Order: sequence, then structure tokens, then C-alpha cells
Amino acid sequence: MSIEINNESGVGVDEESLVALAAHVLGEMGINPLAELSIVVVDENAMAELHEKWMGEPGPTDVLAFPMDELRPGGGARGDAEIPADPALLGDVVLCPQVAARQAEEAGHGTADELELLCTHGILHLLGYDHAEPEEHKEMFGLQGRLLQSWQEVRKPR
Repeated sequence: MSIEINNESGVGVDEESLVALAAHVLGEMGINPLAELSIVVVDENAMAELHEKWMGEPGPTDVLAFPMDELRPGGGARGDAEIPADPALLGDVVLCPQVAARQAEEAGHGTADELELLCTHGILHLLGYDHAEPEEHKEMFGLQGRLLQSWQEVRKPR
């Protein structure tokens, strides 16, 4: 996997951990090892601009996903049983640590945990998952929970 991270936020984040998490998620999802992903960490002003421009909504948000390659059924980055996964430029996951910090406090966990959740969420969006409809929501959030749980298992000290 080629996973690049660019922190433009002015806030310290554990970049190594986010890259390792992204590699774990992509591996668990069966993504071609030649796939490319970009993670961009921005401040609230930059996120507000992106949110307004691309979603038509005011103010900063926690995560945005900008897919690059179309994922084809039976191919693309995930592939299937008969057609192997293609290498793909997956796209960008944009995170805002200031928004994540507020959400983490409300949820009663750390900012790093919130950023991991948001990064996983963004990657799933890049892979074509959505949560607009109840069944989609159930599938995506269930998968997100399983991926984060498997990440916790990988990170446990031995």
C-alpha cells in the first residue's frame, strides 16, 4: 500500500498510527497492495471551505472523502472471487482534528481514537460504502465497528 499523510492542521497527530490503521483497514478489506491512499489533516477553516464547496454545508465537519478511481463491481480495488483486485488510486480522506477533539470529548474517548474512527469511516466511503439509507447505515457502521475492533486487537500489547 502507498499511504501518504500530510498534516496541514498545525495540530500534532499520530501520523504513524493513522497510516498503520489505514494499511490495516485496506488489508482487511482485501484492497490490492498496490493501491494508493492520501490522508490530509486540515484545520477548521480549510475543512469549512471544503465542506461548503463540496457538500454545500456551512462550517467545518469531521471527515470528508474524495474518491479518485471508480470501483467497478467484480474488479476495482476490492475485486471479487473471480476477478482479482486492480491497483487503484483510492482518493483522499480529509480529517479535521479540532472537530474530532470536540466529538471525542462528547463521546468520552480520546482524540486519537476519534481520528481512527473518522479515518476508517472515510476509507469506507472511498471504497463505495454509504449510510444514507437504513440498510446501508447498518452495513457500513457494522463494518466500521468490526474494522476498529480488529485494529484494537492488532495494537494490543503482548
